[in-house]
Amino acid sequence: MAVRSSAAGEMQVRTVSSYVVSAGTTYQVFADSAGVVPERIGIRWLNASGTEISITWSLTTLGSSSAWHRVGVAGAAPAGAANAQVLLSSTETAVAVYHFWENVYLGLPIRVLGNLLPFGTESSEVDASGWTAVVNATVTRQVPVVGWAVDNYTAGGHTLAMTAVAAGNASVLAVDRPAVTPGVEYLALAYLQPPVIASAAWIELRFYDAADNQVGAARSTLAAPGTGMYRQRASAVAPSNAATCSVAAGLDGASAGQILRLETVVITVAPELQAGTLVPYADGSFEQGIAGWTTASGAAVLSRTTPWGAVAYYGAYALTIASATATASTIRSARFPLGDGAGLNHRAALYAHVGAGSWSSLLLRVRWYDAANTDLGASVGTSYPVPAGSWLLMTSDAVAPTTATQAAVEFVATVSSTSSVLHVDAVALWQVLPLTAVEAVDAGGYVEVTLRELTVGYELSVYRELPDGSRQLVRGPSGLIGHQAIASDLMLIEDHEAPLNTSIRYVIEQWPPGSLSSATRTSDYVTLSLADINEAWLKDPGNPQRNLKVLVQTAPEWSRPIEQAVHRVRGRRNAVVLSGVRGGLEGDLAIWTRTDEERRALHLLLDSGNVLLWQAAPGMGVDDMYVNVAAVSEARIGTLAQDVWRAWTLPLIEADMPVTTGVNGAAGRTWQDVLTEFDTCADVLATYATCEDLLLDRRG
Repeated sequence: MAVRSSAAGEMQVRTVSSYVVSAGTTYQVFADSAGVVPERIGIRWLNASGTEISITWSLTTLGSSSAWHRVGVAGAAPAGAANAQVLLSSTETAVAVYHFWENVYLGLPIRVLGNLLPFGTESSEVDASGWTAVVNATVTRQVPVVGWAVDNYTAGGHTLAMTAVAAGNASVLAVDRPAVTPGVEYLALAYLQPPVIASAAWIELRFYDAADNQVGAARSTLAAPGTGMYRQRASAVAPSNAATCSVAAGLDGASAGQILRLETVVITVAPELQAGTLVPYADGSFEQGIAGWTTASGAAVLSRTTPWGAVAYYGAYALTIASATATASTIRSARFPLGDGAGLNHRAALYAHVGAGSWSSLLLRVRWYDAANTDLGASVGTSYPVPAGSWLLMTSDAVAPTTATQAAVEFVATVSSTSSVLHVDAVALWQVLPLTAVEAVDAGGYVEVTLRELTVGYELSVYRELPDGSRQLVRGPSGLIGHQAIASDLMLIEDHEAPLNTSIRYVIEQWPPGSLSSATRTSDYVTLSLADINEAWLKDPGNPQRNLKVLVQTAPEWSRPIEQAVHRVRGRRNAVVLSGVRGGLEGDLAIWTRTDEERRALHLLLDSGNVLLWQAAPGMGVDDMYVNVAAVSEARIGTLAQDVWRAWTLPLIEADMPVTTGVNGAAGRTWQDVLTEFDTCADVLATYATCEDLLLDRRG
């Protein structure tokens, strides 16, 4: 939107519409702006009759820029407020001057998910009350001119400004004390804007006991490449006596009047660089230093890359291994508890990148220790060449000795030229389950297939392979899984169409985008059993929760109808017959239901009229068959009214396998989703007619 001044002085524009708000609720407004003078943004609060109550204005930006930059503010709707409008303001110095606005938002505050700090402390958009000076500092707010990505909605607008009162160290502290769980690793992060490149700006995660005494801290110092906004991270495991936490920031050796700005301050549970990794965040990411890494042997010197953002695979920093001589060096992490991992397979992984010179090889392995810290030796390891160029992923699997209680990641890097530099980042060590696992669930009539470490962005095909080598695509939520995009590295498939009493396996293909060749893996063989040959499964491929095992009374007497036209020609003995294609099998399947629950379940299965899968045990003279079921009869088998057995006649017509039908369900839906949305069981019962409706989130 282009706003053009009609004279020198302040010009304001506002939304034509007003938007419903609730008094007492905090709302946020922001926009991206560009112009030749500073600007501000506001929320105009109106009562139910449209009369202005007040305006919540942002501070005016510290400068102007013709490049897009973010302005914003937040505030609680005052008493009596029913509606709100967005106000945009700039004070032009001449007539016919344009000011530009884009990307305007008004609504509830947009938060960093998982942040333990409240919105006001995270963003400073409301005020600076979430912070207090610790030493040699004053706390205010400012709106610097900073360009943010158009879709970075959690940054921009007001920043917290810490000003050093005098020369020396200065720091501020968040007044909030969110609760923590001892033994859990937490991460504090914020954008820091130092006053000069040489500033020693830092962020610190602090822990407190129940009496508010500080019992632990982890500091991370920014290696600033300039005076922009740089995200800095600090992590630590909450001590055993920790009850709460907070975050501090400051400048060491500041000059009087120097300002450190903070933006988007977060405390959250530390993310895992790999699900289940034993390596703490600090040791795997190198965001606050080299943590517990040491040179066990050789000439290599370790350090954190500098400055911020110069070299990294994850975050803003990596581990630097510098060797002045063409020799081999052994680099080892700290020791990490294995938990219950003794005797189990583990995988070590890291990313490596040549920074200078040349490296002939990197041998990655795991070193094991017992409870007395006795070295139990290292695994054989896996050796990789280290060519220059992109970051390279390197992995090595090893089984922990039965007496092992600790492990360290270790690699031997061999230099082939003097003055060489190697970078390492994103180190992880975790228990490795099979890439592909299969389990027959006989009671449910399906095979559970677990696929791990899939490559997000690739395409996936999953086949069921029979003993004769024939293959059939397996069904998933979006139909048969053939060249479907991979959205997660973990996939759980229930194959309800797997044949009974037959040894099968699964073939998994991953296709890189645009590639004509795939990476292939296969599962172990698995057999889905049907113990009683007098029983059979009736299944709905799209709604497997309705599948039912029934007792067979009589198998069908099959017929195969055909459309024919018979023409009898005068003087000719044999008729002329014009035939269509002979149809599939048709016949009546007689079954019993033995309980009222089975009877109701069969009604539910048949109600939809969907194509069903009929499966009998091999050797019964019937192959697995997709069928349509015509008009059904249900009869009692005796004269006793209380007898729950029923005799059914199901007229079956052979059908083609449904190709596009997906497995119906709410992906990822758990009881937590229900508990989050509903206060009482009565609310749930009033919303869903059946348990199936609850499972599928299908509301009446």
